[in-house]
Amino acid sequence: MTQDENESLVSRPILSAMALDGSEPIAGARRAARRYMTEVQAVHGLPVSDRVMGMVELVVSELVTNAYKYAPGPCLLELEIGDGVVEVSVWDTDPTLPAACPTDPSRPGQHGLEIAMAVCRSFDVRREPVGKRVKVTMGLADDPGGDPAGRML
Repeated sequence: MTQDENESLVSRPILSAMALDGSEPIAGARRAARRYMTEVQAVHGLPVSDRVMGMVELVVSELVTNAYKYAPGPCLLELEIGDGVVEVSVWDTDPTLPAACPTDPSRPGQHGLEIAMAVCRSFDVRREPVGKRVKVTMGLADDPGGDPAGRML
C-alpha cells in the first residue's frame, strides 16, 4: 500500500457498531473491541500499538459496565477510527449524566469514569433525545510524533 493510499484510508472513518441488550458479558464487548482493532491493523494496514489495544479494551469495559449498571435497557457500542485516533462511543437509555467521584484510593469500585478520563485524549458526555452518549478518543500511536511503538532512540 502506498503512502497516499494509507493516508486516504486514515482520512476516511472506519466504523463498527454493536447493540448490546445487557445480557451479554462485558468480556464480549472487550472481545468485539479487540477484534475491531485487529481488523483495522490487518485489513487497513493502520498500526495500533499493544498499549493502545489494551487501553481500548479497558475503556470499552468501563463504559459498557457503567451502561449496564446504571441504565435500564440496551446500549450501543460504536468504535470509529479516523485521523490517527480511535473514538469509543457508548449510548445508553439513562439521561443522567455521569460525574467522576473525587479521587479516593480507599474507595472500592466506582473508578471507571476516572480511568477513562485519565487514559483518553478527550472525554465528552451528552444527553440525546433518548438517553445519553459517552464518547472518548485515544491516539493510535504511543508517540506524539506518530510512531506506533513509541519514540525511536
